[in-house]
Amino acid sequence: MFSRLLSVARRQRTGRGWQNWSSGRSGAPAAEAHSVALPAQAQVVICGGGIMGTSVAYHLSKMGWKDIVLLEQGRLAAGSTRFCAGILSTARHLTIEQKMADYSNKLYQQLEQETGIQTEPLLSSLLRRMPELETLEIVKLVNCPETFTPDMRCIMGESPAVQGYYVLVGMNSAGLSFAGGAGRYLAEWMVHGYPSESIWELDLKRFGALQSSRTFLRHRVMEVMPLLYDLKVPRWDFQTGRQLRTSPLYDRLDAQGARWMEKHGFERPKYFVPPDKDLLALEQSKTFYKPDWFDIVESEVKCCKEAVCVIDMSSFTKFEITSTGDQALEILQYLFSNDLDVPVGHIVHTGMLNEGGGYENDCSIARLSKRSFFMISPTDQQVHCWAWLKKHMPEDSNLLLEDVTWKYTALNLIGPRAVDVLSELSYAPMTPDHFPSLFCKEMSVGYANGIRVMSMTHTGEPGFMLYIPIEYALHVYNEVMSVGQKYGIRNAGYYALRSLRIEKFFAFWGQDLNTLTTPLECGRESRVKLDKGMDFIGRDALLQQKQNGVYKRLTMFILDDHDTDLDLWPWWGEPIYRNGQYAGKTTSSAYSYTLERHVCLGFVHNFSEDTGEEQVVTADFINRGEYEIDIAGHRFQAKAKLYPVTSLFTHKRRKDDVELSDLHGK
Repeated sequence: MFSRLLSVARRQRTGRGWQNWSSGRSGAPAAEAHSVALPAQAQVVICGGGIMGTSVAYHLSKMGWKDIVLLEQGRLAAGSTRFCAGILSTARHLTIEQKMADYSNKLYQQLEQETGIQTEPLLSSLLRRMPELETLEIVKLVNCPETFTPDMRCIMGESPAVQGYYVLVGMNSAGLSFAGGAGRYLAEWMVHGYPSESIWELDLKRFGALQSSRTFLRHRVMEVMPLLYDLKVPRWDFQTGRQLRTSPLYDRLDAQGARWMEKHGFERPKYFVPPDKDLLALEQSKTFYKPDWFDIVESEVKCCKEAVCVIDMSSFTKFEITSTGDQALEILQYLFSNDLDVPVGHIVHTGMLNEGGGYENDCSIARLSKRSFFMISPTDQQVHCWAWLKKHMPEDSNLLLEDVTWKYTALNLIGPRAVDVLSELSYAPMTPDHFPSLFCKEMSVGYANGIRVMSMTHTGEPGFMLYIPIEYALHVYNEVMSVGQKYGIRNAGYYALRSLRIEKFFAFWGQDLNTLTTPLECGRESRVKLDKGMDFIGRDALLQQKQNGVYKRLTMFILDDHDTDLDLWPWWGEPIYRNGQYAGKTTSSAYSYTLERHVCLGFVHNFSEDTGEEQVVTADFINRGEYEIDIAGHRFQAKAKLYPVTSLFTHKRRKDDVELSDLHGK
């Protein structure tokens, strides 16, 4: 099967017998210490001959690679997975894990036909030959090393630091279930440059150096192991390894009732508990139904709509790209789909695409000067985006990429009175005539200079983002809260932000968008400039897709007959049915306090009833369908929208008076 498949053994002479198998790899049957000469070069060298290494080698050979070297310190197939025979479950929390397990299950059934080896379970064979074995008692407990990860997901992908170095580890006792699929996806990645499925949830680059602390890993893994088989309710959080990365405002916000969640090691406020609420009851609340924080988030959303709220969004990834000439503009024009050759002070929403037109990143870029740009990306993009940029940027001493995430505290002022607060603090007119939408300007706020003020909120609501040098963070926050008292200001958290952005049909990278999602599939054609005068990564794929049509479309669903108080809530991953046929799954869900309905985002596919193959999805196909969202086996009727509900109908109304059929898209 392989032209070169080597097992390099370094074994010590030990006693013989089955007892030696109870230890790790060093307990393999004894043999004389020997070595095998390694080739001078190879197309790929795989370290580790357990189930993962052999799976990668198998799939690489199936894809046409011949010059494969597999190194193993003991003997092949002597990894920890050999103690887990029969533990093959396809019921997994993540979709990508389900696909890996399902593929593995099918692969194992066909291996005997492909290779001629005997894959009949050893125990069944032994019992037929020696029935007395059934009466034997287990006299020895097997104890061997196993690998666990900080978030209970395996780790795969190319190293952000060393190009061409790939990793596939950390199976969390699910090696047998994942080996076939994981080996296939990694082999695809190595051969084609990308896997056939989006594996971001398993990508090595979801972690940074901050998760490599031995103390962090020791404490987190002790929490992870019992959680592997525990029931996980929506929005649950790890309890260990916390307060690792915090905003300068953490203590101030914590004292005001902030409840926290963690993203890429960064503490972010979920919501703020009022003094009259039972904090202990909220912390212990775990449910798939209406959560106890419902009323708290409602009041925060209402304040964002009617007055002004402040959300600490310091965790967002922030890069600066500068050059001595036009190099910064030229490389950004090549790496991003929108036109970044805009006047100084303007902000551009754009995507960083791959060759297939899929989103490697979804971000906002402000042009600070002719040769300087400020890039804002999702929190968990810090390692991934940096690696992508460095991989594609030329080695040019006149071009500088700097991670400035830690340099700035970000405050989001949301609401109609945000303009009044900022006007008082800056002594400058902040009306749309003087400060138009998607505009950036350095200003003074209170006593602090050099505050980057941007007229956007990531929610569709009016307001401003303030990027504040960290030494000024507490001063600016105190000034904003002090001046804002007369305008009804209050703190808000990410749960309110989530509700606001979903009802405005704002898709987020990592939840709704991934490396296999193109701008044409999620209604973001306006963020692509195919005629901007130069080529960019993904342009050819988008041109072809524009001609041929899309095979899925991000759609907004408003649940019609769902009882918020009594029914199970949609959280994400619920099946979507069109005219009674399965059409996709939801990617995000939230309760809209404005519409007084649940809103889900998800991709609609057009599967052929005869062959199951995907067909082109058009706007007419979406609009002509009757939809249902399946929540735990109960289907709820839903109205499908390709655009956010117009503001004419978004003011608060009594539920009995709302007729969703009267709602029209823009």
